Amino acid sequence: MILMTTFRRAAALLVAVGALLAGCSPAREAGPDNGPLQVMAAIYPLQYVTAQVGGDHVEVRSVTPPGVDAHDLELSPYTVARLDAADLVVYLSGFQAAVDDAVTQTRPTALDVAGPAHLLTPAEEDAAAHAGDDHAVAHAAEQGPQSGHDDDHGHDHGTADPHFWLDPLRLSDVGLAVADELARLDPAHAADYHANAARFTAQQEALDAELAAGLAHCASRTIVVSHQAYGYLAERYDLAQVPVTGLDPESEPSPARVAQIAADVRAHGVRTIFAEPGFSAIATTLAEDLGLHVALLDPLDVQLNTQVDYREAMHHNLEALQEALRCA
Repeated sequence: MILMTTFRRAAALLVAVGALLAGCSPAREAGPDNGPLQVMAAIYPLQYVTAQVGGDHVEVRSVTPPGVDAHDLELSPYTVARLDAADLVVYLSGFQAAVDDAVTQTRPTALDVAGPAHLLTPAEEDAAAHAGDDHAVAHAAEQGPQSGHDDDHGHDHGTADPHFWLDPLRLSDVGLAVADELARLDPAHAADYHANAARFTAQQEALDAELAAGLAHCASRTIVVSHQAYGYLAERYDLAQVPVTGLDPESEPSPARVAQIAADVRAHGVRTIFAEPGFSAIATTLAEDLGLHVALLDPLDVQLNTQVDYREAMHHNLEALQEALRCA
């Protein structure tokens, strides 16, 4: 695979590059006179939350450049070396194989947010949305994901859905974990990190309230989406997600899946299919076949426009949903 070839090259060069970095940037203890902590975040939502919590005491860079598909990320030797040299790497295990491999091979100080994000499989998301049984869902989540497969409903039942940040409150939970880790690395600024995390939580709760109010009274509650990235959003705001494909945005729907989507569209009076930026071909073709409009819904795993941050993008998503679902 190209991905593994790229990583092997990165690993082969890491020793030489690492030696150079070690000579130029000796390890240091975090403190008030040592400058900001250098943090590498795997994807944009983790960059955003770390910057919000870290404030002026951190410099955060994303491993995934703006506009690059986060699912199929490849790492250059330079990026692998930067991961190894960072004071902290914030990542989501199981989402980007190249990042997982780099963290395993280089062993930097790393925070895996899969735990504090409380990831669910699509089946668990459906259970929460349809039954509202938080205790049953939590128990299922504790069992961990099993081997996944896609069914004719487009659901990947066993693989955990990584897109937790589309639920603002899950992202605020990750913010608390980031604050704890930054405070451990930089005790001199621990109070600032925890205060920033509390402020971020309040902001996320306000965003959550806006989304809940904006989606409370809609003519339809069914969203047909290009791929299965919106389960946490649907679960949080009582929507029904109908994905064209599973968690892999580049997979193709089967004829049976297309027939099922057409049936759902008719049954629920759906007028819009949501594509995501950069992956609109399948949605466009299906919309033409079914006589639907196409609208964009940003999964936010990458930052498409550096002038539009997480909060603004979520507001754009809310506006798109309100128009498509005919919300009052």
